[in-house]
Amino acid sequence: MTFALGRRALLAAAAALSLTGPAVAGGHQMLDSIHFLIPGGAGGGWDGTARGTGEALTKSGLVGNASYENMSGGGGGKAIGYLIENAESNYGTLMVNSTPIIIRSLTGVFPQNFRDLTLVAGTIGDYAALVVNADSDIDNMEDLLAAYDADPNATAIGGGSVPGGLDHLVAAMVMEAAGKDPLQVKYIPYDAGGKAMAALLSGEIAALSTGFSEAVALAEAGEVKIIGVTSDERVPAYEDAPTLKEQGIDTSFVNWRGFFGAPGLPEEQVTAYQEAIAKMYDTPEWEEVRARNGWVNIHNSGEDFRSFLEKQEQVIGDLMKKLGFL
Repeated sequence: MTFALGRRALLAAAAALSLTGPAVAGGHQMLDSIHFLIPGGAGGGWDGTARGTGEALTKSGLVGNASYENMSGGGGGKAIGYLIENAESNYGTLMVNSTPIIIRSLTGVFPQNFRDLTLVAGTIGDYAALVVNADSDIDNMEDLLAAYDADPNATAIGGGSVPGGLDHLVAAMVMEAAGKDPLQVKYIPYDAGGKAMAALLSGEIAALSTGFSEAVALAEAGEVKIIGVTSDERVPAYEDAPTLKEQGIDTSFVNWRGFFGAPGLPEEQVTAYQEAIAKMYDTPEWEEVRARNGWVNIHNSGEDFRSFLEKQEQVIGDLMKKLGFL
């Protein structure tokens, strides 16, 4: 363990020291490397966001290389705690996160909140989706609601987050908008999106509440059917997926995702990360990643990011109280 931490610290320090090298030399490359810390397992939305961002940054030449580390546990709290406790050795690290950092701090899943980290930038929005197994008799939201009315206990909805977390919150919002009691919905949590998808494919759950981008790849492979998306209009990345609104369920939602640094991250390094991310949006490599995943560009940097998070904290908190989660 001591060797592993020491090695990681050396790699992170080397990455931090390299931040300004290429820019000073006047080259296209802005950073030598970025290490992405992912608070969940493979196959989830955080994992896809970090790897997609790293792909765009490296293929566009803005960053020399990107590395990735999955650190599941505590609803994302393990990775947050690690980043805070080992701050100085992780100045070369960016941690991906999203709406759950607000939800889980509000509910006390972990004691920290976004104010305990260095805010770098919000980058994308990802709609939520309800999906079923490709072999399911359920083809749309009307079928799911009929199955729920017939036997609520046999119509469990799973998600890659803890009870009261984002996937649960979205499922509750949808069911409430459909005229059902959101507190009666049987929700089964899984540690990451990949595990939740496996539960869906095995028949352990009837439907899955997940990120739209996570659902698209499996839908294109013929493994699931997307029966409802929380967008106002159909998303070009997968136009076969119907919106909830067109099925008479008046609700919409978009989950932001973005990046945070360790507390105390030097200002020049914060700026270097922010400038690289800002330039990424103008590259065809990013547009390819964004379009493939059906993401929406939501770029909030620095204090704009903080204002955005504070506003969402208020909105989400009010909604969770209404639904009985707080």
